[in-house]
Amino acid sequence: MRQFTAVVNPTAGGATSAAALLGVARLLREAGAGLETEYSHSLAHARELARQAGERGRVVLAVGGDGMAGGIGGALSGTEAVLGLVPAGRGNDFARALELPTAPAELAEVLLHAEPRPVDTVEVTSAVHDRTVVLGSVYAGVDALANRHANHARLLRGAASYYAGAVRAVAGWRAAGYRVTVDGEEHAFSGYTVVAANSGYYGFNRLVAPSARVDDGLLDVVMIHDAPRRLFFALMNELSTGAHLRRPQVRVLRGREVRIEADRAIPYGADGEVEAVVPVTARVLPGALRVLR
Repeated sequence: MRQFTAVVNPTAGGATSAAALLGVARLLREAGAGLETEYSHSLAHARELARQAGERGRVVLAVGGDGMAGGIGGALSGTEAVLGLVPAGRGNDFARALELPTAPAELAEVLLHAEPRPVDTVEVTSAVHDRTVVLGSVYAGVDALANRHANHARLLRGAASYYAGAVRAVAGWRAAGYRVTVDGEEHAFSGYTVVAANSGYYGFNRLVAPSARVDDGLLDVVMIHDAPRRLFFALMNELSTGAHLRRPQVRVLRGREVRIEADRAIPYGADGEVEAVVPVTARVLPGALRVLR
């Protein structure tokens, strides 16, 4: 029977994370599995706890949202450790890409009996962050600014914080001049954002890259060119279905390594957590992480 270590950050959505773990934990223990819980005081501490548990041969459960999943998944990337997800965040976009169930009984069944399957991870390097590894996507532009606003919102939660953050970011955005190099080929344009996507979803269930797969060894590179603000808001609404791909302002490429540069210091993010400015490079690490799915 599997032995689990759940890593929880009690200071970031702690009540939600604790509630999500509680229902699953009871079912795991009733099935005879071992479960210990570790409480982290930062994402860096969560990564260290995950590495230690993985080295002991335990299945590591990332309890939280995409930041927690990406941080812990990145820490286990390139090792023999196995990751399980207990989604408890605002977006849970990587769990959605894995098609994980949300009901405790169904999720417990996956954690107890599913075979570990390899998924790709994404190595992120920049002048500010020497190297970090994430799971979902790297995005540079107005969406990174919107995510920053959402993360710092005090009164709003969930979808409302993302929406308010997006309105605030777009209202003050001016088009950036991008240089995007995909597997050595440079593409220049003026626009809103570039997303290097391992997972199709980002930003609270927005299907930014419908053809992205977490196990194909490639990144889908979504580039959104300059457009009037009213048109951009319409395009953002279409992200829920993938209809934005029909817009002439949207271009999608695929590759293994993506470098994003711009004519000014625009922000980038990765799995909702890294906050820095371009230039940044994202490189896929094929099959680097074993996940229960």
